[in-house]
Amino acid sequence: MGCAGSSQSKPDGTVKKIRKPKPWKHPQPITKNQLMQLREEFWDTAPHYGGRKEIWDALRAAAEADLTLAQAIVDSAGVIVQSSDLTVCYDERGSKYELPKYVLSEPTNQIPES
Repeated sequence: MGCAGSSQSKPDGTVKKIRKPKPWKHPQPITKNQLMQLREEFWDTAPHYGGRKEIWDALRAAAEADLTLAQAIVDSAGVIVQSSDLTVCYDERGSKYELPKYVLSEPTNQIPES
């Protein structure tokens, strides 16, 4: 018996372990409220750009979860992770899903609310 969690258990390489995105900087300093508004706007409009709503819902749940739960969500939804930080994914039908970094993590230049 081999190790069930081994990345070599899938020779086609379609399963990638997800990780947090690298630190990034928003073009202008942004507050937490502004970031949350950007995220809401993205998730509200994302399904209109193609792909399946249930995949978008799974990606949102994964983006808002810790890494272990996020991995379980994308695996169970059949999401093919192209970029390990979840910025580029595909579904089983080949539809592409691109997630901006602002829905996956906070920017390094986030400013505290006053």
